[in-house]
Amino acid sequence: MSSESGTHRAGVFDVRTVIALLIGVYGLVLTVMGIGFTSEEDIAKAAGVNINLWAGIGMLVFAGLFVLWVKLRPLRVPDQPEEE
Repeated sequence: MSSESGTHRAGVFDVRTVIALLIGVYGLVLTVMGIGFTSEEDIAKAAGVNINLWAGIGMLVFAGLFVLWVKLRPLRVPDQPEEE
């Protein structure tokens, strides 16, 4: 399980995983709103850009990069806390 003596991976309790999940959910909601629920009037107000769609895609990419970071550089925590 652990490659280093006395440590293990933080897993889902790594704060980067929580951030990726939150940003990913918000990104998914914005992407769905941009694809299915944005009117031509909304796009005209935004100078011809579907802001929800592009912001959602950007957030999904950002969340994916966070997940990649967690996989490539896992956080190692000690098996037993240090004594003071």
